[in-house]
Amino acid sequence: MSGTGAPTPPPPDDSPIGLQSFAVLLRRMNGEFNRIAHEFADAQGLHLTDVQALIAILDAGADAAGEPMTPGRLRKRLNLTSGAVTACLDRLEKAGHVRRVRAADDRRVVHLHYEETARGVAREYFRPLARGTEAARSRFTAEELGVVTRFLTEMNRELSQLR
Repeated sequence: MSGTGAPTPPPPDDSPIGLQSFAVLLRRMNGEFNRIAHEFADAQGLHLTDVQALIAILDAGADAAGEPMTPGRLRKRLNLTSGAVTACLDRLEKAGHVRRVRAADDRRVVHLHYEETARGVAREYFRPLARGTEAARSRFTAEELGVVTRFLTEMNRELSQLR
């Protein structure tokens, strides 16, 4: 919005903040994240789907509800068959990355937990990414980071609606 209350027209697609530029930057960032995830999967003897499952299990605790991931929720999140989720969890459990725990209040429910030692391995592997992220963040003011966070939140909301 401009100072007069009238909406500001969107920038042209080919401007540095236009849709085309955003698309290119988001694709490049996504490509780099995918490359890093592939390298971690290879280093751990895992499939890329296994790494995606680990991320979903890790992020489940950070969700507003804070509830552990379940195999059913993981199946929906990754758009996999129940057999594929079982195979993925079997690989992750065998490799020491996850632990299946029956819920105390309902033994039919299985919660998935990221093993602490495996978290340490991942933390160490992704430490350079964390340092790079912090270096990039340090070049912005708190107000700018607020806008970036708002954009990423809205982008994630839009992406989840496409699922």
